[in-house]
Amino acid sequence: MLAVPDAVPHPEPRAKNGNPPFYDVLGHRYFVLASADGYVERGVASWYGPTFHGVATAMGEPYDMYGMTAAHKTLPLPAYARVTNLRNGRSIVVRINDRGPFVANRLIDLSYTAAAKLDMLRDGTTLVEVRAITPGEPVAHTLTRATEAPPPELFIQAGAFAERSNAQHLYERLRAAGLENAFVMSPIGTQHLYRVRLGPIANVADFDALTARLAELGIRDARLALD
Repeated sequence: MLAVPDAVPHPEPRAKNGNPPFYDVLGHRYFVLASADGYVERGVASWYGPTFHGVATAMGEPYDMYGMTAAHKTLPLPAYARVTNLRNGRSIVVRINDRGPFVANRLIDLSYTAAAKLDMLRDGTTLVEVRAITPGEPVAHTLTRATEAPPPELFIQAGAFAERSNAQHLYERLRAAGLENAFVMSPIGTQHLYRVRLGPIANVADFDALTARLAELGIRDARLALD
């Protein structure tokens, strides 16, 4: 299973199925992106397996749990992306041909084999970076082993503001709510934003707990920080 090669990005037409301008699931509306170019996001990856094996994907293709595919809520179908496990440095390339996962705080749903190659089957979820690949552009070689470098520290971003006073207001609100690991990050380089972050976080459980607490405070667009 670990010897299954990564998906190989190549130009494909936009699928006739699975690409409406928007769609609704469980009371939430999702807007499909016009293009995958430049997409990069961090969040939680999960995986789906035997229950869905052979069932039609959003594109109409049968789901193959042994292939290198994935489901995403808003990327156009099909699309290709490099998915990196931020806990161990493993990295793979998948072809996105399905919609989901429609579970709170989940960014991408990987096939069984893709999850195995990221070493996340046992835990079921992990923190990842998803970076879209434009077919025709060079693709870096997949990391088949965990990197020697320690995993990066990860933080949740609760907001970003051009004015420091606005960031300070949110920071004080979070601290008053008992979130003592909140802090304000000053602008770096060309980024002229004051970012309010919490952490570091160690795992998906920490991420879920903090984002749930932020949602209770009315902050529903918190996400893993991207620098």
